[in-house]
Amino acid sequence: MRPEALLRRIRTDRHNLRFSDFIRLVQAFGFRFDRQDGSHRVYRHPCGARLVLQERHGEAKPYQVAQFLEKVHERGLRMG
Repeated sequence: MRPEALLRRIRTDRHNLRFSDFIRLVQAFGFRFDRQDGSHRVYRHPCGARLVLQERHGEAKPYQVAQFLEKVHERGLRMG
């Protein structure tokens, strides 16, 4: 699924999102993989925003999707 379509979808439904699709969306907004500690993957944005993500049965955790959307909104991040 394209990042634009994923963004539209998660704004209304944060459940049942494949983790790999979520990572693609996070990266489309400029977040880059920083490090991993166990199952915790840390992504950082050049503006200083940080996301700690964990996969759960191949899916993204809904509260982490909400945190991502909150950071995008708060910092005015754009795809590209």
